[in-house]
Amino acid sequence: MNDSFYIALFLVSVLVASFSQILLKKSASKNHAKVIDEYKNKTVISAYMLFVVSTLLTMFAYRVVNLSLGPILESIGFVYVAIMSRLILKEKITRKQVMAICLIMSGIIISILF
Repeated sequence: MNDSFYIALFLVSVLVASFSQILLKKSASKNHAKVIDEYKNKTVISAYMLFVVSTLLTMFAYRVVNLSLGPILESIGFVYVAIMSRLILKEKITRKQVMAICLIMSGIIISILF
């Protein structure tokens, strides 16, 4: 397996973590009868399980991905969250957010290519 496989794996791990964040936000928007019910529900437990999966994927990817490239790849999480917030939570994406997404994507592409 080459470096691009591990970079793709790293990006998948960020996607999994971003989806987990969306699940947590979705659960937080619901009303719960008791405080403990905010933590003991399928959505929250699934989200935390996804965080564990994301961590394991990231650790595996770091076997090959340079440590200096990790935070750069991690920044795509902002893009993932913005897109999933639009698709799943029906939130609007503002013009400033679109500009920020373009800047993030440009920075990632430049960092990977050079």
